Amino acid sequence: MSAEEVLGTTGIARRTVDAVESERASRRWWDADADDYLAEHGSDIGDADFVWCPEGLREADAGLLGPVAGRRVLEVGCGSAPCARWLAAQGAAPVALDLSRGMLAHAAALGRATGLEVPLVQAGAEHLPFADATFDAACSAFGGVPFVAEPDRVMREVARVLRPGGRWVFAVNHPMRWMFSDDPGTDGLVVRQSYFDRTPYVEVDGTGAATYVEHHRTIGDRIRDVVAAGLVVEDVVEPEWPDGFDRVWGQWSPLRGALFPGTAIFVTRRPT
Repeated sequence: MSAEEVLGTTGIARRTVDAVESERASRRWWDADADDYLAEHGSDIGDADFVWCPEGLREADAGLLGPVAGRRVLEVGCGSAPCARWLAAQGAAPVALDLSRGMLAHAAALGRATGLEVPLVQAGAEHLPFADATFDAACSAFGGVPFVAEPDRVMREVARVLRPGGRWVFAVNHPMRWMFSDDPGTDGLVVRQSYFDRTPYVEVDGTGAATYVEHHRTIGDRIRDVVAAGLVVEDVVEPEWPDGFDRVWGQWSPLRGALFPGTAIFVTRRPT
């Protein structure tokens, strides 16, 4: 059964969703969807690889985190944790955190299969269960940040657990994508709603309870959240669609990728 069937999804709503309902929906969604998601995208993300986005940008090539050997690195919203396992293979000491028990079960199994077992923690990104200044760096490749009701809190929490000078790099859907439907074809080239409409996208069950939630923030919102947390923005990377890359991944496609960005990667650091 699909996640929609398991959760009883019956429709779509556009309404506000608080942090409690959003977290509950995300936990249940990713528990229900973990098997299907990895069956479809496991080959895209790999078992021990660090792929930032559907455009295929890899940390091995981009080096957005800087040197990682010997450094403690927190992955926020790790899913099945291929990025954390890649970090471990580079000599880092990663910790992989995710809200979903279903995803973490896959992470544990893949850790055993690859021989790259990493510490796994079940928790939400808005409430990191770590002491201050625990990590040398933190990262998130489409994990956590787009699904939380209070992304400003995530930024504050990451800033808190970073050591001075530590980098926090996170990838999200490019905010301009909010204007378009999630269609890789020509229908996905037509503006459907305002970029400035921050009402969440919500799927609901027969009682109206959220079964899936995705939150929108503008580029300016993201920058303000980072700066308010006391972090410094070093770069905003908008990966271009690679020449000859014909992979379609959800809403990402060569057609759309040739015209406008699908991913924004924010490179930030805690001041020394």
